[in-house]
Amino acid sequence: MSAVTPRIVTRGVVFIHSTPTALCPHITWALEGVLDTRVSLDWVPQPAQPGTMRAEFSWTGDAGTGAYLASAMRGWDGLRYEVVEEASRGCDAARWTHTPELGIHHSRLSANGDVVVNEDRIRSIVEESSGNMAVLTAELDRALGSAWDAELEDFRHAGEGAPVKWLHKVS
Repeated sequence: MSAVTPRIVTRGVVFIHSTPTALCPHITWALEGVLDTRVSLDWVPQPAQPGTMRAEFSWTGDAGTGAYLASAMRGWDGLRYEVVEEASRGCDAARWTHTPELGIHHSRLSANGDVVVNEDRIRSIVEESSGNMAVLTAELDRALGSAWDAELEDFRHAGEGAPVKWLHKVS
């Protein structure tokens, strides 16, 4: 008799910071495909970039769902988003940020939301910089996702106070 691996459930939030209106139904369909449930997003105008829309919602699903959600939206023109997955048993918290100019960035998160860069990556950055402080700083900024945070900051502030809708995958 084989042991059944218990299902690890987590939750997270998807922030669509800005998208052209024409992409709204495609984003909804992509998220529905990953979550295997109907998704109803409340699209509102994005004041940080007139002519675009924004939405956000919370989800519940298996550990790793955040990566699938981020991948489902990757590469669409004009789309800025973040996907955050909370930590679960055996899995770190994570965030995926995407901008049209920079592409996608993945980072692990601590319990308080700080980006965590593992020691092997830090050692590699230090070694590759060969004592050049400009290279060291640039590579640490890249590992932390500083450029993505800077580009998304105005879009995040424009969404403050927006309602968050919870979605639960029923198995």
